[in-house]
Amino acid sequence: MPIPARRPLAAVAVAGLLSFGLVACGSGDDAGDPGKPGDKTITVYSGRNETLVKPLLDRFSEQTGITVKTRYATTAQLAAQLLEEGDKSPADAFFAQDAGALGAVAKRDMFAPLPAADLEKVPQSFRARTGQWVGVSARSRVLAYNADAVPATELPKSVFELTDPKWRGKIGLAPTNASFQAFVTAVRVQHGDQKAKDFLTGLRANEPQIRDNNVKIVEDVDNGTIPVGLVNHYYVGEVAKEKGTTPDGLRVKLHFFPGGDTGALVNVAGVGVLKRSAEDPDTKAFVDFLLNPESQKYFAEQTFEYPVVTGVAAPAGVPPLADLDTPDIDLNDLDTLDATIKMITESGLVP
Repeated sequence: MPIPARRPLAAVAVAGLLSFGLVACGSGDDAGDPGKPGDKTITVYSGRNETLVKPLLDRFSEQTGITVKTRYATTAQLAAQLLEEGDKSPADAFFAQDAGALGAVAKRDMFAPLPAADLEKVPQSFRARTGQWVGVSARSRVLAYNADAVPATELPKSVFELTDPKWRGKIGLAPTNASFQAFVTAVRVQHGDQKAKDFLTGLRANEPQIRDNNVKIVEDVDNGTIPVGLVNHYYVGEVAKEKGTTPDGLRVKLHFFPGGDTGALVNVAGVGVLKRSAEDPDTKAFVDFLLNPESQKYFAEQTFEYPVVTGVAAPAGVPPLADLDTPDIDLNDLDTLDATIKMITESGLVP
């Protein structure tokens, strides 16, 4: 049940978020007064794509009788919206695409601690130290490549090799996407701001092919328009599904960077509950639902993400989550989203 977005406050700029051209939402009517606890209605701000998660939210409503009023936008837009609205936000829960945005909102002390019973379903590395958000699905950063254009022997061993002039004009990027922003934040955390600036400058000098989202990158890699692209792993499964085939039937393949490279970051989509809804049984039911085996299976089979709850099989066609050679990065440290967006903007990667 989509709800219209609030008119943004022209005089407000939330740290670097709104300066990125991410005015929180377009013009429209106000979302209305917040509901009351237990009224069988919740408002969810979803940075997850509507096509991916609406079937799951509909299933939640069918099973519980709880109506979900959903505001869809990018994760960064909704994080900015929440920071702008503060304690006047009508949101009950923030369903975000990455841990960094959840951390940015948690830093403003807007989330309530989640019940231990929910937190303990998920590995410690996939939840907030403070218990204010919890991951519900995991995804690995990868290099998507066209097997006809790039032999496996020529694939880079590190994401930083993509600044080599041999990749000029050949790399697909989505710099306004939350997953790219979280990845750049990971570079800052692991290697420092100067290394991140140099990397972004190097990418810009290589004249990357800028796209609005990861799906478009994967489609263009598959059809040969772009040889390679930086994306999350699950978009290849999504594109295959749209084309009525399997990932094996596509020319686009996945390259998982080896050796703990920052390019192999494993991040999570997750959820945080606004303080106003800390005692709301309907919002609690929503978090419980995202972590139950049925929903975890949905993520694996329908959105091709890694489930984060033990006992649910991983998506087909990718290495097990435990076998990935991931960088030593704490997802709790990805909460400086504003500084990252400012850095990406200053690099010139945003058209």
